[in-house]
Formats: sequence, structure tokens, C-alpha cells
Amino acid sequence: MATNETNEATAPEAESADAEVQALTEKLTKAEQQKDDMLRTLAEYENSRKRSARDLELERKFAHGKLAGDLLPALDNLDRAVAAARKAGDNGPLVQGVMATQAQLLDILKRHGINLIETLGQPFDPNVHQAVQMMPSAEAPANTVIQVLQQGYQIYDRILRPASVIIASNPDAK
Repeated sequence: MATNETNEATAPEAESADAEVQALTEKLTKAEQQKDDMLRTLAEYENSRKRSARDLELERKFAHGKLAGDLLPALDNLDRAVAAARKAGDNGPLVQGVMATQAQLLDILKRHGINLIETLGQPFDPNVHQAVQMMPSAEAPANTVIQVLQQGYQIYDRILRPASVIIASNPDAK
């Protein structure tokens, strides 16, 4: 009878121990889930922080683009003044001053990542050129820029303003 009583006494203890183990297993599972949730939230926070820093850096990098775009018409006027002076054969101090001002503005823009788009003699690229006209040309291959009507500019890797150009067409094509 003693063994029977021991078995009867052990059965409730075993059930109690099994219930404790099950409760601890559930708590452990819940804690692991909370840890996973916390790590996921932390990763999302880090990604958001990095994205915000990247966006801020891009905003700073291109912030002066609008101002530069507003200055381009004045620079175009300086280009026209220099071209008119050259056509008239004038090379006096006024022309030299306009050319110096133009060079200074181009240097300032360059220091801020704004550069002229090289166009003359280049193959036509619709990403950086705006074709205004096609002209037959025996000297230049077809689809090559033969004249620049308005300079194009880019700010770092973005186009600020495409170059307005005339491109060569095949003189034999009709």
C-alpha cells in the first residue's frame, strides 16, 4: 500500500510540475516573440534613421539647384553679349569685363556642383539635349550636335536644364 500511496502522491506533483513546465514554455515563447518584435522595431528605426539621413543629404546636395536655375538666364545674356562682341570684332575692356564676369559665375557654379553639359560635336542624347532643329551637314555625322543655341547645365548627376541644340541630319536622306 505504501507504493500505491506514493504513486497517488506523485501523480498530483507530476501534474503540477507539467503545468509549471507548460507555463514556463509559454512564457519563454512569449518572451522570444517580444524579443523578435523588439529587434524588428529596432531594425525599422535604424532603417528609417538612415533613410532620413540620406534624404537630408540629398536635399542639401541639390538645395541650391533652384537658385542656379534662376541664374541661368543671366548667364545666357552674358553668353549672348560675348558672342555679339566677337561678331562685331570688339575686344575692348567692356567685353573683357563681361567675359571675366561670365568666367567668375561659371567658376562659382562649378564649385557648387553645377557644370556645363559638353554638347558641341557630341552625339545627340535626348537625356541631356533638346533638339530644336535638324540641318543637313556634310562635315558631321548624322545625329551629331552641330550648333548650341542655349547651353545645358547639370547639377552633379541631375540635369538642371537640357542644352537646346541643332543636330546634323544625313544630307542624302529625303
